[in-house]
Amino acid sequence: MTRRADQAIEGMRISPGDWRYRLKQLGWAAAFLATLAAILFPVILISVRYDHAVSLYEQGAVIACATAAIQMLRRKPVWEVTGRPDRRWLRELGLGGMLGAALMLAPALLLWAGGWVRFHGSDSAIGAVFGVTLLMAGVAVAEELLFRGLLFQRLIGALGVWPAQLILAGLFLLTHLGNPGMTGATRIWAGTNIFLASLLFGMAYLGTRSLAMPIGLHFAANVTQGILLGFGVSGESEPRLLRPVLSAAPDWLTGGAFGLEASLPGLAAVAALLLLLGLRKPSHGGA
Repeated sequence: MTRRADQAIEGMRISPGDWRYRLKQLGWAAAFLATLAAILFPVILISVRYDHAVSLYEQGAVIACATAAIQMLRRKPVWEVTGRPDRRWLRELGLGGMLGAALMLAPALLLWAGGWVRFHGSDSAIGAVFGVTLLMAGVAVAEELLFRGLLFQRLIGALGVWPAQLILAGLFLLTHLGNPGMTGATRIWAGTNIFLASLLFGMAYLGTRSLAMPIGLHFAANVTQGILLGFGVSGESEPRLLRPVLSAAPDWLTGGAFGLEASLPGLAAVAALLLLLGLRKPSHGGA
């Protein structure tokens, strides 16, 4: 990798006068959005024509195609965006999974210890649980490819790390504002948590220059919160292994029907892990 490429990735050491490079990276980010729209528009028209709801997997395929198309134009491999598929990628995926599980287990344990929640067995069918687990895997891959993939990485080169982080966190939050239960105080608590979670996923990418850890974090957090513990996942109720029974505590403490993402302990867990990853030295490898 050239010295200039290394500077671009770091997003912090580019000379303020290097506007040509910055504009080029901004152009690639715009090209990705244009390509995404160009592919998605006919897909939407066809789905309306045949009364077909575009599935999450189809949405992921559209994002992957747009990413591959821009990488071809840049004459770069797709794994420049995703991370090279090797043993290190799998290790980072596993580490992200462990961190994502801890991210939800910690606040749930606190609420249980305080007597604010009790857990009972659920009667959800195993087939339904397996199906929603696959769906959550698709969510994690699609959203991380969109929000921490080519767009995020090119914006780092164009604007720097934190402007890119804040822009993508804002977009990530916007995609969740229509979720069930996003009203009143829950909107504030959940919105803050989701915004910080996006920064957390971005920090996981910055520390590894790979999407493996962000995907692992995202997937395991959703599975642990929703399928294992039985809480809502961003307001959505899913088949589950356990059924939590909340006490008469305020929603800002337990998260209510929205899930741990709208709770004070959940917010504290995200902030703590964000700080922990922020203290790690960023990787200089990758895109």
